[in-house]
Amino acid sequence: MAENEPHTPSVREQVALLPSTPGVYQFLNRAGEIIYVGKAKNLKKRVSSYFMESRDHAPKIRVMVRQIAGLRHIDVPTEQDALLLENSLIKTLQPRYNTMLKDDKTYPWIVVRNEPFPRVMSTRRLVRDGSQYFGPYSSVTVQKNMLELIHGIYQLRTCSLNLSPEAIARGKYGVCLQYHIGNCKGPCAGRQSAEDYAADIERIKKTLRGDLRSTREFLQRQMTEAAQELNFEAAAHFKNRLALLDNYGSKSVIVSATLQRMDVFSLLADETDGTAYCNYVKVVDGTVVNSFTVQLSVGAGADEKEVLSRAISDISEKISGRLAREVIVPLLPEEGLFEGVKFTVPVRGDRLKLLEFSQRSARLYRLEKLKNLEIKNPEKHTDRLMEAMRKALHMDVQPRHIECFDNSNLQGTYPVASCVVFRDGKPSRREYRHFNVKTVVGPDDFASMREIVGRRYSRLLEEGADLPDLIVVDGGKGQLSAAYGVLCELGLEHRIAIVGLAKRIEEIFFPNDPMPYYLDRTGEPLKVIMHLRDEAHRFGITFHRNKRSAGFVRTQLEEIEGVGNRTADLLLRRFRSVARIRKASEEELAETVGAAKARKVYAHFHQDATPPPPQEDTESPQPLSTPDDAV
Repeated sequence: MAENEPHTPSVREQVALLPSTPGVYQFLNRAGEIIYVGKAKNLKKRVSSYFMESRDHAPKIRVMVRQIAGLRHIDVPTEQDALLLENSLIKTLQPRYNTMLKDDKTYPWIVVRNEPFPRVMSTRRLVRDGSQYFGPYSSVTVQKNMLELIHGIYQLRTCSLNLSPEAIARGKYGVCLQYHIGNCKGPCAGRQSAEDYAADIERIKKTLRGDLRSTREFLQRQMTEAAQELNFEAAAHFKNRLALLDNYGSKSVIVSATLQRMDVFSLLADETDGTAYCNYVKVVDGTVVNSFTVQLSVGAGADEKEVLSRAISDISEKISGRLAREVIVPLLPEEGLFEGVKFTVPVRGDRLKLLEFSQRSARLYRLEKLKNLEIKNPEKHTDRLMEAMRKALHMDVQPRHIECFDNSNLQGTYPVASCVVFRDGKPSRREYRHFNVKTVVGPDDFASMREIVGRRYSRLLEEGADLPDLIVVDGGKGQLSAAYGVLCELGLEHRIAIVGLAKRIEEIFFPNDPMPYYLDRTGEPLKVIMHLRDEAHRFGITFHRNKRSAGFVRTQLEEIEGVGNRTADLLLRRFRSVARIRKASEEELAETVGAAKARKVYAHFHQDATPPPPQEDTESPQPLSTPDDAV
């Protein structure tokens, strides 16, 4: 394919490792210049489409694709954030192949003016005059709907008059048409107090910040009152306003009027291989204009404060050595290294959201690196994963061979269990095993676990087979204690590590320790253990469902007089289902179970269709008789 020929394997690998999340992508040429910026709801699908043969590609796209030598991307939480970030990056970077959004036109905002009796209106310009701005809005329609909602609920002025207390006191103004049609309460003529107007403005600000409770309660009250008065048109009006309110989304920190010029650094340490990942976000005039992540080799047990200080120093050199006056960080770096810089560790608000955005970018970058390592060097990836699990579970050896057990029953009926096996962190499905619980009566998960674990490892000891490095029990302290007791009876408590995984909040339990242990929810060890648990549950549920189905079918046959368990098995092996048994002739049934039983089975399924025997024409007719072998 002509469009793919100039590309190096590294670019193709980057495309393959892209996440299926919203974000912004950047194409770079061989000189390292950004030539195109785009947004995507699904980064992997969107970027991949550029490198696929298609007649729909415009000539400009074909020329651009031939120049692509590098790829960057920034992950964001929502598609709206991607749209806003794309807009700000294009205006800042001015890429060659972006023809749209290069002008100074920005997204619309809603402004609450800094003036007596403030107006609430639309604007595209942010002026630092003390006014409050809310947004930006990725769609003009959404912004207009929000303004209509506000003006539909609250009676605000729309005129540009200077409503100073002196002008109102002199009676300079008179009410206009908006007052007479009910859209304004006439503050210009002193018919609405400044306090009453200010109370409405405060509720409006809460709504624009995303706190919709007071406005929602107001609308619901108005709708109920209108419905009680049988004013259904007004009730529908308030209902529509409620729907608009529910569809209103809170603001994004990708572009914010409350954030000015600042830098953001976040740190993610990976103790398993002695590396750390530092993400950097640059904010100019409240807009994210750059974001990237660097990987650092720090060694095991490195101090996070030192690592963060080193990362900030390295990144500041890449950005010409200049840091913003305010820098957002997860923890304070070493003192005295950065003069004239105010470091802030946020605990709430937009700064905290911006730090969380940076931390999320660092986590995604680390995942992409791990995926790349798994593709390029699977053995090294496995070694790293096994070492991470060994450390996380406090084991002496790496858990190369793991087995997980799960019980299934329906109110004590058809009790079964499953055992799944993982080798090097991956399922080994050929070694999966099902168990029928034989000695337990009723729904007793602890006794079932004792039986299954005992049978499993007694057999492995008798056969001299390899024992697992780790056993995972699906359940809490009770199931773990039952399984551990069996290992003690077999003398395996020091040869096999065992843990329990509670279902509620992924708690890990160790033998003889009443307190739960929590693994890192974003770490790979917990994901492997959860994968084990889910596989055991799926495998056990499938077996249990099949057994219940077979038991139901066999029960149908065993209801026939003279048909027992062995006869039912013979019929099911021969005909595979009750429906086929029902359709079979008596001769076909006799070939499997003999003439006598075939006659009973055939009569059971065809008794409604069998015509009654002829009766003799006598003065006192005899009652109809039923054959002894019919049911």
